[in-house]
Amino acid sequence: MRVIRLLQTWAKRHTCTPAQFALAWLQAQAPFVVPIPGTTKTRHLLDNLGADDVKLNANEWAQFRRELEKIQVQGFRLPEAVLKFSGVEARRK
Repeated sequence: MRVIRLLQTWAKRHTCTPAQFALAWLQAQAPFVVPIPGTTKTRHLLDNLGADDVKLNANEWAQFRRELEKIQVQGFRLPEAVLKFSGVEARRK
């Protein structure tokens, strides 16, 4: 939730949605990082495309990164059953 709140704060500051800000952050990483958001809804596609309009300077991205790095993320991103089904759990051992 702390990561979500951070995204919401920065998105509000830059007049965009949290999804747009998150995609813009990924796009601002090294040129080999290419986010591939999936959607089945036109409104989400349009929201994703809006990430191209989110512009921050190097100092702002550095500040965001510093704030993000202060947040300790714990746990897995998927339930254990899904991880086992996908084979991720087996690779971890």
